[in-house]
Amino acid sequence: MLRHCLSPWHLLSLLALLLPACSSYTPPDALAGMSRSELVARMGPPDMERRVDAGSRLEFPRGPYGKQTWFVYFDAAGRAVRAEQVLTEQNFNRIEVGMTQDVVRQLLGRPNEVQVLGRERGAVWSYRYDNYLCNWFQVEFSLQQQVRSTGYGQPPECDGRDRRFFLLH
Repeated sequence: MLRHCLSPWHLLSLLALLLPACSSYTPPDALAGMSRSELVARMGPPDMERRVDAGSRLEFPRGPYGKQTWFVYFDAAGRAVRAEQVLTEQNFNRIEVGMTQDVVRQLLGRPNEVQVLGRERGAVWSYRYDNYLCNWFQVEFSLQQQVRSTGYGQPPECDGRDRRFFLLH
């Protein structure tokens, strides 16, 4: 009979392989000057590419539960100039009643979850983000795809059973 077990050496080797994956949610430290193809080779394909100012922006939703979204900006020559983590309370405070879905998407990127409201009342976009309260930010849209309201709530994984798991990831 063949036994499947990991020796301490195998376990340490496996952990050494997995640890770099945890740190890959953020763009590389030496980002400035990287080409689009170099960045995509390091971070994987972006969720979206947008034209901004005289250059472009790649959007990378990342992390467990999608609690980070990185926007990486490129100049007209196609070289990376900066990266920004956009799922922050400061950015959430920029969302105002009357904004369109497209404007919200330009500010925050793709939502983690989209819930369609019953009786044709619109939709709610939910954004998980790094915080100690196990909250998510939610944006309610009308049928006209304009912001009706915003607020904070608790995602389903934070229903009070064991918040430590969510907070550690």
